[in-house]
Amino acid sequence: MHELDTPTFRLAVAQFDQAAEAMGLDPNLRERLKYPQRSLVVSIPVRMDDGRVQVFTGYRVQHDTSRGPSKGGIRYHSDVSLGEVAALAMWMTWKCALADLPYGGAKGGVTVNPKQLTSGELQRLTRRYAAEILPIIGPDKDVPAPDVGTDAQVMAWIMDTYSQQVGYAVPGVVTGKPLSIGGSLGREEATGRGVVYVTLEALRHLDLDIQKATVAIQGFGNVGAHTARIMQECGARVIAVSDVGGGIYNPKGLDIPLLLSRYKEAGTPLGETKLGDALSNEELLQLDCTVLVPAALSEQITGRNASMLRCKILAEGANGPTTLEADRIVQDKGIFVIPDILANSGGVIVSYFEWVQDAQRFFWKASDIQERLHDLMTAAFQRTLQFAETRRTSMRMAALMSGIDKVAQAHQHRGLYP
Repeated sequence: MHELDTPTFRLAVAQFDQAAEAMGLDPNLRERLKYPQRSLVVSIPVRMDDGRVQVFTGYRVQHDTSRGPSKGGIRYHSDVSLGEVAALAMWMTWKCALADLPYGGAKGGVTVNPKQLTSGELQRLTRRYAAEILPIIGPDKDVPAPDVGTDAQVMAWIMDTYSQQVGYAVPGVVTGKPLSIGGSLGREEATGRGVVYVTLEALRHLDLDIQKATVAIQGFGNVGAHTARIMQECGARVIAVSDVGGGIYNPKGLDIPLLLSRYKEAGTPLGETKLGDALSNEELLQLDCTVLVPAALSEQITGRNASMLRCKILAEGANGPTTLEADRIVQDKGIFVIPDILANSGGVIVSYFEWVQDAQRFFWKASDIQERLHDLMTAAFQRTLQFAETRRTSMRMAALMSGIDKVAQAHQHRGLYP
């Protein structure tokens, strides 16, 4: 399908093919699971503040719904394409199955730089996009969530647009909402907290002391910032963080709370906070550290730089940060990889908790959410580790094979319609 032909989609399919081959997946199922079940491309006309109408392109892709409604974020980014969204939807399918959630995978996005829009333009874009994808979303069909370039406010606008159309409030149509309209405690930090939980499990498995661990994090958005804060609270030394403009490094450890306050409140770029030495994103990936967390965009670790990694643990906070070629190099170097569909599944797990709470109209305490997230994340880690050791395969292949197998079983039991 040439419409989907992007580097990210080719990576997702190559990973799937590799796992399917290793597990001897039925050829008929292989063909079915390689492509999305449904792809919607929409035009989004938006009246800009200066009176002109600008048309943006939006997408919503549902990869698989055999195990329940599809689930996945919506990203606003200038590089969003159908192929990228389809790849992310496929990874969401395996991620939900690996975490044992009753969901399939979906993803959505708009090709736009949200930082170039005013608040009014962003709201009009969001509401029109929601109206265009409205026929295929819903609490029992497909449940969007925040992703790169979107947040709780964007989810609130989507929830309101959907609710206006049906005539009553439907909190469960999206997750990652503000608390006032059915959001869940702990959702904003969930992905970062999940990264920390599985990293702590990996440190224990490798018999490494958290108090002596050093951490470098590429990406200082929602995932990277919360990962940095919680890792420091657990006793690790966060020695470097970066954003799109570069980063800072302090071998003695960064003051993450102070860095967060300067970065978020004052809007100061990381390199100008004066809390460490400036370094590039490429240099950060090559630092000597215990844990490296790529928490930015996909395909950051490639065949060109993978041999220069000097970490013991690679915890993939982002989706698809490591190319297939790089993955082989990383494995040969003996780096312990916590693959993306395991490492960053905390967000979808707490999104599931939010969806359940909305359906029940009964909301949980923050301590309950953290405890349940910890239980699900550590159980998924241990299952994946056991699978990898039993089958003598990598953690990535173990995670993919476990997720694909659950989806394959669902298809085999349901059969082919008609």
